[in-house]
Amino acid sequence: MSQLVLASTSSYRKALLEKLQLPFITAAPDIDETPLPQEDAPTLVQRLASAKAAALAEYYPQHLIIGSDQVCVLNGKITGKPHNHENAFKQLRQASGQCVTFYTGLALLNSASGHINIQCETFQVYFRTLSDDEINGYLSIEQPWNCAGSFKSEGLGISLFDRLEGRDPNTLIGLPLIALNQMLMEQGVNALLSQNSADKR
Repeated sequence: MSQLVLASTSSYRKALLEKLQLPFITAAPDIDETPLPQEDAPTLVQRLASAKAAALAEYYPQHLIIGSDQVCVLNGKITGKPHNHENAFKQLRQASGQCVTFYTGLALLNSASGHINIQCETFQVYFRTLSDDEINGYLSIEQPWNCAGSFKSEGLGISLFDRLEGRDPNTLIGLPLIALNQMLMEQGVNALLSQNSADKR
């Protein structure tokens, strides 16, 4: 089985990939993540996900390399990570009572064959109406400065929502595991059968 490489140093994506219980390593891709002029969200995240995977192909020539990128869109505007309290407050205030759509690009590159599978998963978050005190209270507790959308849905961020819509809740955290598992199976990697094989060795 080709060794897996996660083209990310995100602790969130690492924890998600560990759910599949497959051995993998992580590495940081060095790419420019600046959006191109007139580039929409699905195109952007798919381009960056594939670029992250491709950036590591030279260093891992016999591997399956996973790239992922995520942005959220509110009122037609692409929003990324807030990086600080002020920006996070603005993001959550704008999201209050609104629907925010998350676009997560996923790429799986077989660096030996050059084959790459790329797709975009969407997930919709419906925020309840939030007071400024609630927003500040949440931000002071979880400090989600490195999270697109300014929240951690796996933590207290769940209290910000009215409802969630999407096929895979992992998508919201940053790595669509259902889609990734399907891609891996197309490359001959079945997490269930791989575990059985490992147990027999």
